[in-house]
Amino acid sequence: MARRKMSDVETLEEMFWSDVELEDSSDSWWDSDEEKKEEPDTADRLDLGDVQVKAEPSSSDGAEPPPTSHDSSSSLSGDRAAEADEDYVPPVPLRSSGRGRAPAPKRTTTTHKKARKRQKVSSSAHQQQGEDCWHTIEELDTEPGCPLFIPKKNPGPQIDSTKSWSPLSLFKLFFSAYTIREIIKNTNENAQRLLAAGKKFKWSPLTVGDFYKFLAIIIFSGLVQVPSKPDFWRTKWPYNFPFPRSCMTRDRFESILWSLHLSNIKKDEENEQKKGTPHYDRLFKLKPLYDDIRVACKAHFQPMREICIDERMVASKARIDFKQFMRDKPTRFGYKLFVLADSRTGYTWNFFIYQGKSAVVQEEGLGATSVMDLMDFGLLGKGYHLYVDNFYSSPFLFQKLASNSTAACGTIRQNLVGFPKTTLNNLPRSAQRGEMRWIRKDGLLFIKWKDTKEVAVCSTFHKSFSGATVKRRVKEAGHWVVKDIPVPDSVKDYNKFMGGVDLSDALIQYYSVRNKTMKWYKTFFYHFIDISVVNSFIMFKMLAEKREEKAISQRQFREKLMEELILESKGETACPQPSTSFSAQPGAFKCPGSVPRYFGGTAEEKRRICVWCKQNGSKRKTPLYCPKCNVALCLQPDRNCFEDYHKKV
Repeated sequence: MARRKMSDVETLEEMFWSDVELEDSSDSWWDSDEEKKEEPDTADRLDLGDVQVKAEPSSSDGAEPPPTSHDSSSSLSGDRAAEADEDYVPPVPLRSSGRGRAPAPKRTTTTHKKARKRQKVSSSAHQQQGEDCWHTIEELDTEPGCPLFIPKKNPGPQIDSTKSWSPLSLFKLFFSAYTIREIIKNTNENAQRLLAAGKKFKWSPLTVGDFYKFLAIIIFSGLVQVPSKPDFWRTKWPYNFPFPRSCMTRDRFESILWSLHLSNIKKDEENEQKKGTPHYDRLFKLKPLYDDIRVACKAHFQPMREICIDERMVASKARIDFKQFMRDKPTRFGYKLFVLADSRTGYTWNFFIYQGKSAVVQEEGLGATSVMDLMDFGLLGKGYHLYVDNFYSSPFLFQKLASNSTAACGTIRQNLVGFPKTTLNNLPRSAQRGEMRWIRKDGLLFIKWKDTKEVAVCSTFHKSFSGATVKRRVKEAGHWVVKDIPVPDSVKDYNKFMGGVDLSDALIQYYSVRNKTMKWYKTFFYHFIDISVVNSFIMFKMLAEKREEKAISQRQFREKLMEELILESKGETACPQPSTSFSAQPGAFKCPGSVPRYFGGTAEEKRRICVWCKQNGSKRKTPLYCPKCNVALCLQPDRNCFEDYHKKV
């Protein structure tokens, strides 16, 4: 049968419904609200109530498919078609973008962004499923095991406290007679070398008495500040100081200062020839004073249980390769020292000078290497509590210290390897002051605590929270009030015991003898004097407290030390040097009055096997011997073969 020609309305219907049937599901994110509003209007205009929109699913018995839109449209009556032609309104054409193409409709992305965010959160939660999560302050923590405190010696000064110790006798523990003789010998040789090179100044050989006067004037310069050293000898007001002029002339003092040399001249020249090779020693000009001071600091004092490690800056702007710059330190330019100090007293127990990067440091990191170099476990013992800042702290270091029976605590950086990465129940950014989260991992306690800022702390021996509080200013209802907020035990102890090195720095800076100099090793000479004076003062103060006597101030201690140095230079010793050992009583030795001496000129020459160590089954070499018995004997901080041999043989 011949097919009749479709009207315009029928043609538009066919085009419309073919688009509806072919619509892709991928367009579901388009602006569906506008389509929903437009569809009823279009349907009303076209009067499509009798049109079948979607085809029924085909049956399995091979039935014919439903009629198409052509068959449905053919059933319309002529009157209805004419009526549709009258009501037809042509569609409004979309504005072109200028290139013959209509612009794409706007997308609503807010809903889909939220959906993607929910998907990301759910995926991260799925990844973290089964991991440990951060615990709140209400959750109880178990008490961790702490190593028993067993020091090698009784904490405190390792000298006979029953004797009377003067400031000079304590100072001589660090500036020993051997060290002073070596400095005098090297200074005299350096003065002769300068004179041979054409330098013109008056010189007479330096003696022990002159050196004691020289030290007294240097200590005096820390008490009285003048623009320059020659002002001490000015006779006009207000510089009319009687003390320096009464014991030494200005020219004599300056000639000693110019010629001051700490190391051996010949060995120093040999070391300079090795410059640029691995055998070159940058710090050779400081020896033997540098080594003797470090040994003396460890030998004459046993730290308390709480110790700390931190950096110290010795101010200098010398042009030398191991000078450092530290932005956050009060002294930004200078030489950096790593220092282990007693947290309660500020006693400098061990230190070393940082010489720059090295291949050994790169493997474990400078922080871990520095701590292990300073922690002399053979002299300290077990059970010490070490406090460090985030420059040193790491899970690797703390586990290494725990294997050596040493507890550790300190602030830590959250981007380190081993720090928990889980975010389940993490401390929120909007946390109130005093909120905390804690977690235990691999035997370590990690804590996040909100103070003014978020603080991260790691510890091997603390409990997460025991009810401690700290006073802080908190803003409430527009007013600042002081409140007690909860604080973790590790944070409280860290604030209490981390300031040992800072306390030592403060004691040094009060009356520092540091002066301007053109030689970098003289800067360290001044600093070694400061360390010796401050450590002597700390020991003097502890001995006075033990005898229940009134302690004197550091200024009075330095004044007394100056007075005794002048008397010592004149041969008028006010108080004899007491014994440095608890068991060293008069007459206890088989040869009383015996003093150990070196086989050679230094501690590195002509070493012999110790007789007492050999009798006990071990062979150790020593540079010392007893001049009366003529036998080699050890004299170390951890073993005193010299004393044991004379008591038992």
